[in-house]
Amino acid sequence: MDRLDHTDESILAELAEHARATFAEIGERVSLSAPAVKRRVDRMLADGVIRRFTTVVDRAALGWTTEAYVQVYCHGRIAPDELRRAWIDIPEVVGAATVTGTADAILHVLARDMAHLETALERIRASADIERSESIVVLSNLIDRRTG
Repeated sequence: MDRLDHTDESILAELAEHARATFAEIGERVSLSAPAVKRRVDRMLADGVIRRFTTVVDRAALGWTTEAYVQVYCHGRIAPDELRRAWIDIPEVVGAATVTGTADAILHVLARDMAHLETALERIRASADIERSESIVVLSNLIDRRTG
């Protein structure tokens, strides 16, 4: 992979800010033709600079306002890739990380209400070789720098 130049960085910034913009619209902003923008985007995809395009759903807009952090304790050792595969298709899991300490992983979970959270927790526990889990329900968010 060649080093990104200023134009590549500008294209990435435009994609991050205006993901649905056409190559022509991005080209106008970065002074390139639409085909030139497409070639650069295709190259960045091939080089792994851009990993994927996705849609971010605002779960709060769907009414998913019950939030919890779930510490997961596994039987024995489970590879992080195996845990990721176990949880990637559970839409209530909006974040997951392996951690230090006694827990093997921590999950960030959103749900409509406590009954929905309970159902999601059952699916999480059944998805891998999990010994137990501990849930911490969020009462209020004091600082959230992830939102724009």
